[in-house]
Amino acid sequence: MSEISNLNITCVNIRKDIIEMLYSAGSGHPGGSLSSVELLVSLYFKHMKFDPKNTKDPNRDYFILSKGHVCPVLYAILAQLGCFNHNELNTLRKIGSRLQGHPAKDKELPGIEISTGSLGYGLSIGSGIAVGIKKINKNNRVYVLMGDGEQQEGSIWEAAMSAAHYKLNNLCAIIDNNGLQIDGATKSVMNVEPLIDKYEAFGWNTIEIDGHNLEEIDRAYIKFKTEKEKPTVIIAKTIKGKGISFMENIAEWHGKIPSKELTEKALAEIVKDCTVKVK
Repeated sequence: MSEISNLNITCVNIRKDIIEMLYSAGSGHPGGSLSSVELLVSLYFKHMKFDPKNTKDPNRDYFILSKGHVCPVLYAILAQLGCFNHNELNTLRKIGSRLQGHPAKDKELPGIEISTGSLGYGLSIGSGIAVGIKKINKNNRVYVLMGDGEQQEGSIWEAAMSAAHYKLNNLCAIIDNNGLQIDGATKSVMNVEPLIDKYEAFGWNTIEIDGHNLEEIDRAYIKFKTEKEKPTVIIAKTIKGKGISFMENIAEWHGKIPSKELTEKALAEIVKDCTVKVK
């Protein structure tokens, strides 16, 4: 079986986990979690230096989930990698759980680098880590996943300016560009386009891709690793609610949980086109 086929199977399993844990929790954010799946599966299962048995390895790469509300996709990936017991996914958003509604570093969940949730801070945090890495002459890399609506935050552009000034070629920003946010279409709430022109003007290496095409994602991460002078931003065109027909491109599913009947329909749709066995 090819590497891409294996990653596709992993994406199917991650989407199943997202829906199951959100239904169990009774609250959370399905739309953006589903749109981010391929971007993070490729990163964690192929490109990022990350040891699930030693998540504090000083030689690791760093991942910052700036759009912290889509933590179900990150929790599902960490569980698949064996950072913690898969059954713990069922505790999402429940009292006493390490799996909070936004990543919480103080819960000591393996693989969580920093607490996030308030939008606009992840790129600043990632830039600071990247500067520190350069100062001690290490070759770790830093990856930051942001939303497109998050680009409306002024702190993003302060960090973008700083990262280019310090030539942080060890920093990769990933924008989940699904075109929707909690209040509707991003272009209607506060238009952020053209993102590629803006980041280029700020001095970044820019890459535009289909955020669900694993081959394009693979090439983008490889291109980032060859950049010598600039920070890199991967602007990934995605579909909010990807993989579930009644959720796709519907802003309402930003933070809405499906009923039992719709959950069963969603799980059936996720696996319907998969021709190999999934868990």
